Amino acid sequence: MKTITLRYPKQLTFGKGCVQQFVDDILARKFKRIFVVTFREMLPALEESFNRLKRGGVTVATDLYSGSEPTLESLGQILKHARAEIPDTIVGIGGGSCMDVAKVVAAQLKNEQTLTEILGTDRLKGRSTYLVCLPTTAGTGSEVSPNAIFLDPADNLKKAVVSPYLIPDASYVDPLLTLTVPSNVTAAVGIDALTHCIEAYTNKFAHSMVDLYALEGVRLISANLKRAVEDGKDEVARENLSLGSLYGGFCLGPVNTAAVHALAYPLGGKYHISHGLSNAVLLPYVLEYNLVAAPERYATIARAIGAKEGRSVLETAKNGIKKIKDIIHDCGIPSKLSELNIPQSAIADMAESAMSVTRLLKNNIRTITLNDVKEIYQKAF
Repeated sequence: MKTITLRYPKQLTFGKGCVQQFVDDILARKFKRIFVVTFREMLPALEESFNRLKRGGVTVATDLYSGSEPTLESLGQILKHARAEIPDTIVGIGGGSCMDVAKVVAAQLKNEQTLTEILGTDRLKGRSTYLVCLPTTAGTGSEVSPNAIFLDPADNLKKAVVSPYLIPDASYVDPLLTLTVPSNVTAAVGIDALTHCIEAYTNKFAHSMVDLYALEGVRLISANLKRAVEDGKDEVARENLSLGSLYGGFCLGPVNTAAVHALAYPLGGKYHISHGLSNAVLLPYVLEYNLVAAPERYATIARAIGAKEGRSVLETAKNGIKKIKDIIHDCGIPSKLSELNIPQSAIADMAESAMSVTRLLKNNIRTITLNDVKEIYQKAF
């Protein structure tokens, strides 16, 4: 069995209402100045918590991030704001964008490296500021991952900062914070979380320690996503999705994702399609390409999502992909790139961009070439 390293936040709290534990812990640790990256629509739900902190003598500064895909430029502006506030704690409360921004702001607050110098894997020299994350969607797993993804407008490509220093000191996963997420966002980020789990389990570097998280994440998400999309106030479904998303986040550090995410990046970078939606549209087509390389693994995925057992392993695996397509359809997610107003003439350019994401393509269970990528995009039209 190959060597693997798993890293987690020093504290991970999960459960309905645990945002109050976050407040208690900030007060107990005697932090005095916190800088919160969140979004305007979240403020009403956070008002009581912020007031408790202020009554406890904590200064709360906020930056209301409004972008769906953070850019290096917007990150630089928020970092400048944070440095002016002189915080002792950085907090990200939101979806993956807010948390990714908060993670890098915490690392860069007292770091002399430029933002471009830390792009890539293990280039960040350290982090000395306390970092907390609270997800408000069940999708990205950023609250426990070493990754932060940003758009570089210079070449319209999404780029990553990957470092163990980006794993928060404390994360609080409160499913109640996800109750107001719109159904279309719930669907897209839910499929993103499902993709994390599937790509980790069917990965060239898959490991039995991570398989446990991946398969349970697949089971939880596939069984509860439609329920949460149809009724956003379904607390049981929301709780199960939050846990499934968390498990997907655990997969990102030691194993990570593969071709689905690599092919999705150009959709976000060039056409500003949300990350979750990009993955959701491409997921079935990449799975169909990969299937022959690991039919047994895909059959196990099929069983975890409740697909019909076939007369052979391959048939079971194919039934699993059909079940995934059904989930995507039932959640109201587009099934074709053409539905996203992406021109078919963009295939060659997108394929070139996707092939540059070697950080993820090297993980894919089946070797993938430029022509393969073009064919996958073509089938997705």
